[in-house]
Amino acid sequence: MSFIVSPQSLSFDQPLHLQGGGVLRQYDLSYETYGELNTDRNNAVLICHALNASHHVAGSYAGQDKSQGWWDNMVGPGKAVDTNRFFVIGVNNLGSCFGSTGPMHTNPETGRVYGADFPVVTVEDWVNAQARLLDRLGINQLAAVMGGSLGGMQALSWSLQFSHRVRHAVVIASSPNLNAENIAFNEVARRAIATDPDFHGGHFYAHGVIPKRGLRIARMLGHITYLSDDVMNTKFGRLLQEGETFKYSTQEVEFQIESYLRYQGDKFSEYFDANTYLLITRALDYFDPAAAYQGNLQQALARATAKFLLVSFTTDWRFAPARSREMVQALVANQREVSYAEIDAPHGHDAFLLDDPRYLSLVKAYFERISMEELA
Repeated sequence: MSFIVSPQSLSFDQPLHLQGGGVLRQYDLSYETYGELNTDRNNAVLICHALNASHHVAGSYAGQDKSQGWWDNMVGPGKAVDTNRFFVIGVNNLGSCFGSTGPMHTNPETGRVYGADFPVVTVEDWVNAQARLLDRLGINQLAAVMGGSLGGMQALSWSLQFSHRVRHAVVIASSPNLNAENIAFNEVARRAIATDPDFHGGHFYAHGVIPKRGLRIARMLGHITYLSDDVMNTKFGRLLQEGETFKYSTQEVEFQIESYLRYQGDKFSEYFDANTYLLITRALDYFDPAAAYQGNLQQALARATAKFLLVSFTTDWRFAPARSREMVQALVANQREVSYAEIDAPHGHDAFLLDDPRYLSLVKAYFERISMEELA
């Protein structure tokens, strides 16, 4: 059973100077907490979200069906990240469309909706904003910071930007930067949105429209990359949507996989903001802590003092195990304490969100060790 939670929000008036040169002089951060902060204030776990997720990590909202948090199978009483032992915080990133200040909000300096004028944000900017929120909550050090995919990049960045504030970093299905193929996927998705006639250069709000066609294509493309070939073949194969013969049409849906992708695209276009999609995929592209060290990841990770758990999945071709092994090798070369698991799961990149018992047991064991060794 899922537990009942309520979203919260904090307002910040101290200007946040962004890596790309922009400034947010005022902003709000939406967040949720689960469990209780102990008297020593040393049992806090920060969960960082991926592209289309939010601060609603776990639990459900009262009176709302199908409102379960995106990582509810991972976080909660008695679960892998046990909220009977840990105080868990989920924060919605700046630029998102789920509560924290983003393109859909009004720019206090102009009185108009930000739209395309919202400043570019990076993983490092998100981490800086999260650190300010933790300051307001009175949390000086995290027992762990954890995330999958883009959330894993944030966890890694936390271990570098605020090494003294992180005891453990849990980086799942992630990488130290995007390769050319991943950047290419992001660019095709962005072009689909930006070339939608309803995009209006990012100021579509003023026109009372939404670039749904572009969002649909972006989501369809992304969704293909999150799944493995095995999963798509097992679930859909070449099954037809209707009947047993082709319609011989270039426009109508023929195969079940086509129908599934269109459904995912339609659903996504109803709730996700186009400018947010552009911002977050760019943050993915820009992240590269080794860039300041001539590409030397070992030198870049030398600043980290946390203990690490890294997890990858064999069929994840978007964030392949080889990318996790790069981080493991760099950390080991720096004589950091690292645990690594490469799980043979058929689900592709989405495996980090699913109920693989080996994966969940592994994370549970890691957090139980933190609890026994550090919180006893």
